[in-house]
Amino acid sequence: MAAALAPAPEIDPWHALGDATRRRVLAAVVDGPRSVTGIADGLPVSRPAVSQHLKVLLDAGLVDVEQDGRQRLYRIRPDGLEPVRRELEAFWGGTLAGLKRIAEQTYRP
Repeated sequence: MAAALAPAPEIDPWHALGDATRRRVLAAVVDGPRSVTGIADGLPVSRPAVSQHLKVLLDAGLVDVEQDGRQRLYRIRPDGLEPVRRELEAFWGGTLAGLKRIAEQTYRP
């Protein structure tokens, strides 16, 4: 099996994750590689719709694809969620620091 390299993200991962069905498609490949048919079997959408969602996830750098005979197998890209994680950590770190500051300013024993 020759793995195909995922292209550099062409779209924002947040855009890709903004769709609930796309998040379910991504969740379907977390445990290991799956074909479009294998993913679609667990979802209330058609195979062509799953393929379109996978294209967006691929363009966002969230999944990789490899050719296995006549099948294309999709798997989660290990570093694909890293930019999203960093943004969330920065957001929550700033929010928690702000809450701590407010609590310290308003606390009266």
